[in-house]
Amino acid sequence: MKRSGKFFASTVVAAVAAVSIVSSASASTVSVSNISGVTPINISSMDIETALMMVQSERAKLLDAQLQTQIQEVQNRNQQIAELNSQLQVAQQNGDEAAVQKLKGQIDAASNSQQMDMLRLQSMSNKRNEAFDVMTNFVKKMQDSRSSIIGNMR
Repeated sequence: MKRSGKFFASTVVAAVAAVSIVSSASASTVSVSNISGVTPINISSMDIETALMMVQSERAKLLDAQLQTQIQEVQNRNQQIAELNSQLQVAQQNGDEAAVQKLKGQIDAASNSQQMDMLRLQSMSNKRNEAFDVMTNFVKKMQDSRSSIIGNMR
């Protein structure tokens, strides 16, 4: 009995979220026009389970796209640091102390930016994993509910 109470509570929360999405969107279509990559989802003809899965699936796709962009930024920053290091070696071999100091400052700045990029990358990865966990947990709960209903019918 405790388990079904938790399930119904989580279903109610999911239903409230879906209803708020439907009520806040015009003509029962979920769309956000100011964010690139977001496709409108018409949930007016879907049941609550399908609507929630579609919304979570879209969230996971958006997080995947953001994650790929962040990975590219990290790779670009690594390439920039590698180029600066090679320039530093050339400046050190030539004995140009002014250029060495300037390049060291640029390398330090790029390294700090890279650390921030890595933190953003880790955060996005965690959000993506959370989105997939929510989807799989939802599917499992719905399957458990169906199994329970079928078991009660027998």
